[in-house]
Amino acid sequence: MILPINTYSDPVLGLKAKPLKGVDAAIEALIAEMFDTMYKAPGIGLAAPQVGHSIRLVVVDISSIEKYADFKPMVVINPRIVAVRGRNAMEEGCLSLPGVAGDVVRPSAITLHYRDEKFEEQTADFDAMMARVLQHEIDHLDGKLFVDRMEKRDRRKIQKELDAIAEGRVKADYPLARDAAKIVAEV
Repeated sequence: MILPINTYSDPVLGLKAKPLKGVDAAIEALIAEMFDTMYKAPGIGLAAPQVGHSIRLVVVDISSIEKYADFKPMVVINPRIVAVRGRNAMEEGCLSLPGVAGDVVRPSAITLHYRDEKFEEQTADFDAMMARVLQHEIDHLDGKLFVDRMEKRDRRKIQKELDAIAEGRVKADYPLARDAAKIVAEV
């Protein structure tokens, strides 16, 4: 099932998500729906708050990028960045901010402690695109969006687009939570 994606200014996106205590059938179903939603959008990462669940759960699949075709889809539960290295700037976008992009400086490599889809503990090093995507999605779990990390002058340049999203004046090729709420209200 494709889930509607919450957009900029939705309160769930500003909350610090709660840790998961385990994986049950409901979480397994949510993981599958998150992958379906991410692929449909199309995106390369999706955090549970983006689909209305304030829990520390992320799905990532960067294999659609030719250079990363060998990377396997990944489920990340209760992630914690334990070390960072380097810095680089790169343009980012977000399914919760349709049509908006901007440069963000982040560490270029991270060491991540997390639990996988079987709730088994893992610690691994990531760099390049995978490090960037994981940090972007972990920001969602901490109630932050990539625009919160942009330079103030750059953010001012996109403020009209952010206001349009906040007011529901944006379209996307995937379902948005505001649109879903309007449909329910009209029924």
